[in-house]
Amino acid sequence: MDLAHVHLLLNHVPVIGTIIGFGLFVLGLAGKSNDLKRASLIVFLAISLVTIATYMSGNGAEETICKADQPEDPCADKAVSKTLIQDHESAALVAFAVMELTGALSWLGLWQFRRLAHVPRWNLAAVFVFSGVTLLLMANAANLGGDIRHPEIRAPGTAVAAVPPAGDPPFARAVGETVTGTTWIWPSCETLHFIGLCLLFGITALVDFRMLGLVRGVPFQALHRLLPWGVLGFGVNLFTGVLFFVADPGQYTQSPPFQWKIILIVLAGLNLLYFTIFDTPWNLDPGEDAPAIAKFVAAAALFLVVGVMFCGRMLPFLGDSF
Repeated sequence: MDLAHVHLLLNHVPVIGTIIGFGLFVLGLAGKSNDLKRASLIVFLAISLVTIATYMSGNGAEETICKADQPEDPCADKAVSKTLIQDHESAALVAFAVMELTGALSWLGLWQFRRLAHVPRWNLAAVFVFSGVTLLLMANAANLGGDIRHPEIRAPGTAVAAVPPAGDPPFARAVGETVTGTTWIWPSCETLHFIGLCLLFGITALVDFRMLGLVRGVPFQALHRLLPWGVLGFGVNLFTGVLFFVADPGQYTQSPPFQWKIILIVLAGLNLLYFTIFDTPWNLDPGEDAPAIAKFVAAAALFLVVGVMFCGRMLPFLGDSF
């Protein structure tokens, strides 16, 4: 199985998942059901994590059918247009960005619900707007993706160039060229990436060590207040990491450490749900020992975060990146 297979397995998840999440969210608002609202926020957060793997596997699928080293004859499959592929890539990048914002707002809503027993109205309004926009953008990206292999769904009489015309590049390629062509962007992103990593690992370590009994005198409610800083670190890393990827996807897609890194990132994000919404860690008082399930989740979180760091650091040595 290569990344083309992975993309085929995942590419419907963001669209269908967003529809399900949006439907649950609207029903929760209409019925004033906190349970449905929380369920929809969990769906949005889970879909935002899966979307990371979906988007990045798309470039691997492109490389499977297109010869990046032969621009004059870019696609091995003559029935496929590189123009359509790059249009789909650009639409997917925009949809991916808005989906991640929706996921971040959803997590914040879950965090606030744990502390306040309700989600603030401003958060609900923001999730409603961003999830609705995400649904439209995902549908557009999916439609453009379908055009690549299904000419029967294109508008009648539509002519598609096999190779993108000269001139302004598509949005995703323009972003990549800006990152590589502007001298200060890449090193600035590297700096921000390490700052985000420090935030993420620092907060994760504090929470996990509490669960494992190393700082037992601290109530979990106090550590729960720090979780947004850890998520902020994750967001900084995701933003800068995507810029690295868009700048030169070819050096990442065929790298086994990078593929493992993405898998571990998705699992680590799902792991965070336990500390965000479940009652077991929330009810830990000072001096109280965490139950076995909390210790297992904490140990898994440490393993996943260290694994992400290891795979990222090994990219130049095991994955032939850079």
